[in-house]
Amino acid sequence: MRIDKFINTVNIVKKRSIAQDMCETGVIFINGVAAKSSRNVKVGDIIQVKYLENTKRYKVLQIPTLKSIPKTKSQEYAVEF
Repeated sequence: MRIDKFINTVNIVKKRSIAQDMCETGVIFINGVAAKSSRNVKVGDIIQVKYLENTKRYKVLQIPTLKSIPKTKSQEYAVEF
């Protein structure tokens, strides 16, 4: 699954267009490397979202098979640490 779809599906960001913009501006990193929006995510990858004042890190636990998942199920797919 593409990184922009993944972070939208697991409710890290609200819209896929926002996720694409974040990738283009160099805010999203996968395993320490800046990610383009078309980069695929695999189980075990570490996603970093660098905001102005802090950085959030997420570990990919599994890849969703549906287009959208409930917010209550987000922790099954990616966990913040």
